[in-house]
Amino acid sequence: MLCQGCHTPDGTGGNDTPKMKGHIGHFLSTQQGREYLVRVPGSANSTLDDPQLAEVLNWIITEMGGESVPENMDFYTADEVAEFRKEPLFEVTQYRKQLLATIKQN
Repeated sequence: MLCQGCHTPDGTGGNDTPKMKGHIGHFLSTQQGREYLVRVPGSANSTLDDPQLAEVLNWIITEMGGESVPENMDFYTADEVAEFRKEPLFEVTQYRKQLLATIKQN
């Protein structure tokens, strides 16, 4: 998993890459958003196994999410990650745009 290659080591993003820092927790407000964090190419195609990916995603969210993380956050499980990884995203930019519009409505 090479998240920092695009999102930078501190999660602030670069160029057209979205910020994770202070924002990533918003994706947990919908089921589609929750799945999205696993289905993006950097996650879905990672060499990490499912338990490792669940652990890394949980760490990223809690470390970088700040106030965007729900107080009652459901942590990712290995089984959940395995299920979501079955359908990786290929059109990430367009999907994210639609997803963010949905999240803003909630």
